[in-house]
Amino acid sequence: MKKILFILGWLLSLTLISLYTHENPEKIERMKNYFTKDKAPRLKAIQDQIHRKPANSFIIEFSKVLSISERTAFIVHDKNTLDFDETSLKIYTQNGYLVTNLKPKKLNLPKVFTTAHNGGVKNIFIYNNNEFALISSSKIGCLYASIVSLNNAEELFKTKCLPKKYIDYNGLGSSSIHHDNKIFLSIGTPEQRSSKIRALAQDNNSMFGKILEINKTDLDKIIANQESNLNLKIFTSGHRNPQGLTKINDSFFSVEHGPKGGDELNKIIKDKNYGWPTVSYGTQYFYDENGKAYEISHENNQFEEPLFALVPSVGISALNTCPSKLKNYYKKPCLLALSLYGNSLRPGRSVIIYLLNEKMNQVHSIEKIYLRDDLKLRHFVTNSENELYEDKDGNIYVSADKNGIYKLSFIKFRN
Repeated sequence: MKKILFILGWLLSLTLISLYTHENPEKIERMKNYFTKDKAPRLKAIQDQIHRKPANSFIIEFSKVLSISERTAFIVHDKNTLDFDETSLKIYTQNGYLVTNLKPKKLNLPKVFTTAHNGGVKNIFIYNNNEFALISSSKIGCLYASIVSLNNAEELFKTKCLPKKYIDYNGLGSSSIHHDNKIFLSIGTPEQRSSKIRALAQDNNSMFGKILEINKTDLDKIIANQESNLNLKIFTSGHRNPQGLTKINDSFFSVEHGPKGGDELNKIIKDKNYGWPTVSYGTQYFYDENGKAYEISHENNQFEEPLFALVPSVGISALNTCPSKLKNYYKKPCLLALSLYGNSLRPGRSVIIYLLNEKMNQVHSIEKIYLRDDLKLRHFVTNSENELYEDKDGNIYVSADKNGIYKLSFIKFRN
């Protein structure tokens, strides 16, 4: 009798799920999200063997120091602690966890948070020890992005609802930097094959495809409960999927994914338009003989030209200033990027060095140092303001998707 009741209950559950999700992809995604989003990241501190890769002028040594089963959204190490310590890391994961002292706990996120459509926590920015997150969000009939306070799980800013077809939250990208009394936050266009979502990058009534300016005095009012809505200003527009954002003195730089090819390094200048989706050095993912390639010339279309475009694409991800060893060796403005894709013939999964001229408006050289096929390099370990963390020996640390955190050492420089 118990077996019969169990079978009947199982069949009833399947029937109810089928009725709930019938011809409704959004509800199917919600059900999948319900069963998968709560997996806490698994972590383990380890001492891995040291691997070596030759660069043009030095050798990179890399070794895993911590395994982690989820993708990272932001990683902080106390800048005043020069001895690297895994237990001092604050690791924010895209599926909604914060790891401190190697122990995960759920972030204080609103109920609208979703990991459907490749969504999740896309960026964290910290101000006066208060944490804020850019997340993918969902209400019945509406998928959107929002900025939330992790103190009280309140939404401080919400975008308009996205067009329903071909949403891919991987396209949100996102990074942030602090400069003077402001925070700059990048937000991409979360789409796959959606011309309507792409067009939002050129729509000044939309915050998608923009780098946004946040005044810290506005955050002070929110922290003091004097305001509940965050005021955002558009700083630049025409961005596809901005992944990394950094600065050298008063100059800002961003890297972003192109479509099929055309990953860009851009110098970010207030009120400039970077052209997406009108122009790109890449081409369409879903191209056929009747398809139309993007226009290449940014300048001829009154858009800002990238400092450099990578063809083919390497899935460029994080961007920061070079560590002190590279700065001291090259003695010129130097940027360091990471990449997610590629192989030894098409060098992705690499550390990428950009050397700039003194005015920082041209790339003099670029070097891609391929590491390993299984390392989709996502983030640098930084301080709370997204400035590169270096330990006392000048080593830096990076994350690889669903793999771990690696120490990178730069050794044996040529004279």
